[in-house]
Amino acid sequence: MDAPVIDHRGPEFADLGRAVLDGMRAIFQTKAHVIIYPSSGTGACEAALSNPLSPGDRVVIMETGWFSHVAWRQVAERLGLVVDYVPGTWRRGASPDDLEARLAPDRQHDVKAVVVVHNETSTGATSRLADLRAVMNRLHHPALLIVDTVSSLGSLDYQHDEWEVDVAVSGSQKGLMVPPGLGFNAVSEKALKASLAKKMKSTSTYWDWHEMIRANATGYFPYTPATNLLYGLREALAMLQEEGLANIFRRHLRHGEATRAAVRAWGLEILCEEPREYSNVTTAVLMPDGHDADRLRATILERFDMSLGTGLGKLAGKAFRIGHLGSFNDLMLAGTLSGVEMGLAAAGVPHRPGGISAALSHLAQAD
Repeated sequence: MDAPVIDHRGPEFADLGRAVLDGMRAIFQTKAHVIIYPSSGTGACEAALSNPLSPGDRVVIMETGWFSHVAWRQVAERLGLVVDYVPGTWRRGASPDDLEARLAPDRQHDVKAVVVVHNETSTGATSRLADLRAVMNRLHHPALLIVDTVSSLGSLDYQHDEWEVDVAVSGSQKGLMVPPGLGFNAVSEKALKASLAKKMKSTSTYWDWHEMIRANATGYFPYTPATNLLYGLREALAMLQEEGLANIFRRHLRHGEATRAAVRAWGLEILCEEPREYSNVTTAVLMPDGHDADRLRATILERFDMSLGTGLGKLAGKAFRIGHLGSFNDLMLAGTLSGVEMGLAAAGVPHRPGGISAALSHLAQAD
């Protein structure tokens, strides 16, 4: 990334543009168009909604945690969409049964899109996308399937084409290992057709898929791109390709299982209550009654200069989050879990010792 900025209309840039666009298709596991915005993930969420949908359209959003609300419900409502927010417990992924209960009565197909967060960063729970798509196919419901992969892409298995996802959203700062500032949409042909056929044409030029696709055909962008972040993305894609997606998914599984082994050994409770939906990129841990997660986090930051994720929304003060994704290895995980165990003792949080040993034992067995 620390390189001179090149002319984004010159021939050298076209090579960079084509390289990152082709590389991102491999990560999404798709042959569809991938669009790269100079934006946050939230910007990419707005693009995913505003391109194929019009104000007044009805969308089903599955509540999974903080990000299903702040990145999706709030944005959808600001865009004038009619949101059917399907309640969740914040301890599970999106429920296929709940989705079926909402879509089965919709025989007129008023619902135009279903929105699901693949990996809910705030809770450490993943949604079983293949099962959700199976519900939609069984009901022959034509709604678009829109999926948030901001914290899963490049770390967890995500199969855009196999699972028949219409729009996937992601960001550069998690599994792609690039600083914040790039937002992504992977867009199916069905979604592109919906964007052309919708009742009210988009007024945005910044988020317009078709403007992007026309420029991307030759490796360029319709406006000034985040060139230096694209340098970083090109290198990150090379790293992911070198390790191989299957190996990346196995590494994240090992680290997720080792982290959960440590939490159980401490006698603490994993927030996600469905083992099939455990996240392998982040583990949310509930605090014992009467103990404040933010006080624990402050102690660990002050004593050991290590930052844990905070509890968001209704989990504020009640849970902390351990991240284990991206460019991460066994030694880094061991150091992270050591910091947590020392912090639990320093903050006076009731726990059993031995979490580190449990994690290291799992890593040795799974090696």
